[in-house]
Amino acid sequence: MSEKFSVVSDLRPNAKSVNLKFKVVSKSEPREVTSRRDGSTHKVVEAVIGDETGIIKMTLWDDQIDMLEENKTYELSNGYVGFFQNTLRLNIGRYGEVKESDEDISEVNMENNMSERVYQRRFSGRRFDRSRNDYSSRRSFGRTDRRW
Repeated sequence: MSEKFSVVSDLRPNAKSVNLKFKVVSKSEPREVTSRRDGSTHKVVEAVIGDETGIIKMTLWDDQIDMLEENKTYELSNGYVGFFQNTLRLNIGRYGEVKESDEDISEVNMENNMSERVYQRRFSGRRFDRSRNDYSSRRSFGRTDRRW
């Protein structure tokens, strides 16, 4: 059974099990960040990836940084869409896999930047639960840059 691949323009907040064919448009210089959890230092890079429907930023951590090269096409299996500063970010994650694709994406639509859309978290239901260290599991996300 072959995997069903999404396209960048179909990516939505909190999407899980994302399968996507994409081309790496660019990568930022690595920067070091310190984990709030345990104080360890990590390297992080923002890559701009895309296909014929649009582009999105992908966050690459530590060993993931060298997995992707600019101007090459890859296939992501089991990734997810997360947030950074209220904008969408594609992530490989702990259970995701990336491999070089046999198909080449020649054209990337740079006009439809999915990471430029700003979302505002709306929490409904219960208040902050200190025992779980999070808000209600009933989170919703709404776009704040409505362009109708």
